[in-house]
Amino acid sequence: MQTQQSFKEHATGTLYLVPTPIGNLEDMTFRAVNILKDVDLILAEDTRNTQKLLNHFEIETKQLSFHEHNTSERIPEVLGLLKQGQNLAQVSDAGMPSISDPGQELVKAAIEEHLTVVPLPGANAGLTALIASGLVPQPFEFYGFLPRKPKEQKDTLAELKNSPIAIIFYEAPHRLTKTIKNMLEVIGPDRQVVLARELTKRYEEFIRGNLQDVNEWISENEVRGEFVIILDRNLNPEVEDQSWEKLSVSDHVDFILKTEDIKTNEAIKRVAKLRGLAKQEVYQIYHNLKES
Repeated sequence: MQTQQSFKEHATGTLYLVPTPIGNLEDMTFRAVNILKDVDLILAEDTRNTQKLLNHFEIETKQLSFHEHNTSERIPEVLGLLKQGQNLAQVSDAGMPSISDPGQELVKAAIEEHLTVVPLPGANAGLTALIASGLVPQPFEFYGFLPRKPKEQKDTLAELKNSPIAIIFYEAPHRLTKTIKNMLEVIGPDRQVVLARELTKRYEEFIRGNLQDVNEWISENEVRGEFVIILDRNLNPEVEDQSWEKLSVSDHVDFILKTEDIKTNEAIKRVAKLRGLAKQEVYQIYHNLKES
């Protein structure tokens, strides 16, 4: 167990997680500007991009690059600076650190070393889109970016299609067409969906309709800007066949392999989810490594 009193005096430095605007620079908070001015160093996903923000607010704090490709080598260095008493701020290019952006590994490492981690509130594309979507906003699930490979993406969508709550996805413009087509194929044409693009910017736009409507809109318009996709909850979820309850775990896996064109590991994953078991446990039973 571990407790943290964020604003108590500490011998070590503090790691501040500072959200940045997702488009409109006026969404930067006074507190965020002051923190970035006061810390000893800013950890930036892209120092060139962050420098534009710093210049706008006349912030002269030095930067250190911290992104997905140098995380493992940077973390020991950053922890060392914090232990020396330096205060650091971590920012991503836009929005919240750690939310589909670098940061989670650093936060985990800092907490394991009993260092203070202080989050600041701020802009987030997913929530910004959700509150203006017109869909039931809560509860909701934030998924982020779907897998890029078509089969993996379709498999993921198949697992999510019966969700009783809205799901928030992020998608790049060059992948949006294929992602919506896969949603249409896996989920069907009638599910309501909202696309939000260029949030807080001059060309902010919301496209609301069912998956068929949105797919047609994409085919007739130029797709530009970063997108948030909000998939509405399933009001009529398919009920899973419960006949498997009379089967052993191994027979259940074999049954799925016979009735569906999927690989063994995928069948094991499906059985684990249906039965509320760990995937590793089903794997061990099926391969005779553990009694069923």
